[in-house]
Amino acid sequence: MNIVFHPEVEAEFNAAIDYYQAIENRLGFDFAVEIQATIERIAAFPKAWTVIDSEIRRSLVRRSPYGVLYAEENDNIYIIAVMHLHREPDYWQYRV
Repeated sequence: MNIVFHPEVEAEFNAAIDYYQAIENRLGFDFAVEIQATIERIAAFPKAWTVIDSEIRRSLVRRSPYGVLYAEENDNIYIIAVMHLHREPDYWQYRV
């Protein structure tokens, strides 16, 4: 499976890393590692997580209140959002 990111995902991911890094040294790195591990689990088992809207699924991130939203398209996993679970829950919908 190929992993494809929506163009806005990088910015929101980097903002979250910066936020955690400002709280504590290395916390941003640890957050990035957890996101990477979540994406690897998605690639290995793309149908394992909850469908939240049409064909959009959400995989929860360990150790933080984030989820990775994604869809399968042919041989691709399309990452739609790296979202904080307690803020603006529907902000990503225009991306699909």
